[in-house]
Amino acid sequence: MKMELFMPVRVISGVDCIRENAELFKLGDSCVIVTGKNSAIKSGALDDVIDVLCELGIDYLVYDGIHENPLVSECFDGGQAASAADAKFVIGIGGGSPMDAAKAIAAYAANPMIAPDAVFDVKKLRPSLPIIAVPTTAGTGSEVNPYAILTIDGEDRKKTFNSPCSYPKYAFLDPKYTYSCGYGTTVSCALDAFCHCIESYNSPKSTYLSELAAVFGAKKIWRELIHLENGEELSPKTRERLLNAACAGGIAINTTGTGFPHPMGYNLTFNNGVPHGKACAVFTGKYVEYCMKDEVGAERMTKFAIKIGATPEEIAYRIPRLAGVSLKLSDEEISGFIEKIRTAKNFTNSHYALSLDEAAKIYRELF
Repeated sequence: MKMELFMPVRVISGVDCIRENAELFKLGDSCVIVTGKNSAIKSGALDDVIDVLCELGIDYLVYDGIHENPLVSECFDGGQAASAADAKFVIGIGGGSPMDAAKAIAAYAANPMIAPDAVFDVKKLRPSLPIIAVPTTAGTGSEVNPYAILTIDGEDRKKTFNSPCSYPKYAFLDPKYTYSCGYGTTVSCALDAFCHCIESYNSPKSTYLSELAAVFGAKKIWRELIHLENGEELSPKTRERLLNAACAGGIAINTTGTGFPHPMGYNLTFNNGVPHGKACAVFTGKYVEYCMKDEVGAERMTKFAIKIGATPEEIAYRIPRLAGVSLKLSDEEISGFIEKIRTAKNFTNSHYALSLDEAAKIYRELF
């Protein structure tokens, strides 16, 4: 039984957890707050953070130049701004994009003389500035892992920045910050977290402890998604469960990484505007199908389904249905998609290693 788990992030959860743990923000006399244009403000998280910083006498700069699927150039500019402001730490507030961007900005700020693309050569970097993560969505789990998924300027291609210095020092999970998320966003984020859990559990890299996290997260999400599918109102308790489940999914993939639905879904997000969670979830049925082709994979998938109170067939049907993605792709578009994900390592991160020809076949069958 493998028992490996590395999780250096201190997670604090509950309503008003930031105000009740203000002393943890004493990481320096100045910081940069990384956000998008809206969610940090609408959720109330930015006000809470600023109030705490003001009470502690900590100077701050708000860098709100982060868009969905953050560009390397945006993060580089943020790092330059943080360096110029002599920031001692970085706070990322928002969904996955601002939190991922905060990790890259923390690296650029500590290495202000490097070129933008040099950030991916992590062995040559000086340690990043400390990071505090404040999620306002329940999906990515970025608050508990070191991954920053960045978009290469002008290429519509994602690349992962992954440094051991990019784990947040603290993650504050306040469910009230997710109340401003609409139904569609909530479902998409929950689907993203579910994909993290199922793809982690069925990875050859999974361990006993990562499996515990994956099952904990997936079980909560599965139960809540059934209610969401029936159109039930999003209660505060549902919001809290989904936020905790998403965090568990982030812990799980910290050990294992993700499977083939993720790189295949990135293409739909970039080229067709499909939200990330739904773009991954639309492939879950095929993911189940191909995992079941392998003897070990079938055993693992069946075991996972039983643990969360489902069957493989139910998962394969319900999750893509919740995604609700309807597209028509040409052979030329599919060929372009395959070329973009040709080097993705996710294809071998399950007990059935998917080939590129099979990936193209899946695109054709679904779209």
